[in-house]
Amino acid sequence: MRIAVIGAGGVGGYFGARLAAAGEEVTFVARGSHLAAMRQFGLQVLSTNGDVRVHPVRATDDPASVGSVDVVMIAVKLWSTADAIETARALMGPETVAVSFQNGVDAVAQLIAAFGEAHVLGGVANIAALIESPGVVRHNGTMATLQFGELDGKPSARVTALEAACKNAAIDVRVPADVRKAIWEKFVFLASLSAMTALTRLPVGPLRSDSDTRALFRQLADEVVAIGQASGVPLADDSTETMLTRLDGMPPGMVASMQGDLIRGNRLELPWLSGGVVKLGEQLRVPTPAHRFVYTALKLYADGRPADAR
Repeated sequence: MRIAVIGAGGVGGYFGARLAAAGEEVTFVARGSHLAAMRQFGLQVLSTNGDVRVHPVRATDDPASVGSVDVVMIAVKLWSTADAIETARALMGPETVAVSFQNGVDAVAQLIAAFGEAHVLGGVANIAALIESPGVVRHNGTMATLQFGELDGKPSARVTALEAACKNAAIDVRVPADVRKAIWEKFVFLASLSAMTALTRLPVGPLRSDSDTRALFRQLADEVVAIGQASGVPLADDSTETMLTRLDGMPPGMVASMQGDLIRGNRLELPWLSGGVVKLGEQLRVPTPAHRFVYTALKLYADGRPADAR
């Protein structure tokens, strides 16, 4: 398959490299020092699931030079979604499909508005990975899964082809019966995990063990579940319990990437995570006091570390 990956960071770099190493024609759309390093030295993925090095690597900052592809995988931070959509326009052909593997629950609607529902799949990525240095992606832990599917839940040749490519690349891949539900199930987990680990600057181990912080975890998840259900998403009533069970199975040192961004003084996805929960709660008249507290506590860091805190 001809695949373009917009965003060669933790998500796009890891999965794109595995697809490229397995023989798929993958082009990374990147920029800056990361792009320069990939062009010179290739793309290296360091992982307990097995290291991968792709050299030479197809990488560019000019999507028009690539032409239309079969699949556009979008894996940028949420504030770059609009830019990624504009970048993707040069890669879209009559049969091209775009799929976002970003966090949050907004990307599908934005892709549909840009390209039409016939050109969009729903997608979910679960992985802890980041750019360790230009040209090098570090995968932490062993979790690395992709889920994707048609928005109407029906089987299709393009989903089957992408699934086969992922399996050939030894990627843990799943095609859920309802990909929109899968997106929201991740949102329940990630919005809560990001809120707790960033707010406390602690990993999940002590947070799930203490009765008070565990209760706050539960409240954060309950709010997202309530909003999803009010939006018409068929989230199970025991979704919070499922999330907590999953949390209990995580390594005790697990943190959300937003905590790392906060500590490094980088921009945060907060407005689309806890902030997004608050916004949807206002629209649907669903109370979200826990996420409102987290958003208020962290909002001054949303664009990076404030000057007064440096």
